[in-house]
Amino acid sequence: MNARDGSARLVVAIDGPSGSGKSSVSKEVARRFGLAYLDTGAMYRAVTWWCLDSGVSFDDHEAVVAATKTVPLEMGTDPDEERILVNGEDVRSAIRGDLVTDNVSRVSTIVPAREVLVRMQQDIIRGSGFRIVAEGRDITTVVAPDADVRILLTASEAARMARRGRQLGAAASSNLEAQVVGRDAKDATVVDFMNAQDGVYLLDSSELTMEQTVQGVIDLVIRATDTTHEGTAAAPDETGADAPEEAR
Repeated sequence: MNARDGSARLVVAIDGPSGSGKSSVSKEVARRFGLAYLDTGAMYRAVTWWCLDSGVSFDDHEAVVAATKTVPLEMGTDPDEERILVNGEDVRSAIRGDLVTDNVSRVSTIVPAREVLVRMQQDIIRGSGFRIVAEGRDITTVVAPDADVRILLTASEAARMARRGRQLGAAASSNLEAQVVGRDAKDATVVDFMNAQDGVYLLDSSELTMEQTVQGVIDLVIRATDTTHEGTAAAPDETGADAPEEAR
């Protein structure tokens, strides 16, 4: 399979906890291989925002599931142009606010709601012609267990907290730890995204730069698919980084 072949199937599934760098890395990998990009976490956030905006109680699981089924959600898949619309409204900023962040696990831990979104995500993957980088928490195990490359991108708790704090800057919440570590703990009750399952590569980015992590993922894609990456990414020695240790 050649990475420059615009028709060849290439589904890259990347899971990981908050602050592991999976969104930024996934976007860059999608750019370099000319693939679509799907942020499944944004879909859970969009449903959370819709419930809040519509007055749906998170304690009423049936109502949350109904809202998940009917949310007028449009997800863009261009890694260079984030597009998230709910009922025609651009919610890219709104879904990253504290109110949504504090409540998103109340949606993501409702199994029937997850099942609805999983079907939507699988439809998006099919719609991409199976040429996509999809990232989240259950992509390697539930959404796309047959992906060509499956990676669990992780990092130490300290590294994840520091990254999220830098990302948010002055907007960093006083309850940042609860938002990062607490949300992971809640979501881990319904999906295991902290341990690499059989056939899933494990990439620890704790001590890696962004570029080194991107290159590590590219190396895994090449290794798993026999893809030549000439013209799509820098060779490992050009970044000054060795290929990271991976799975198991």
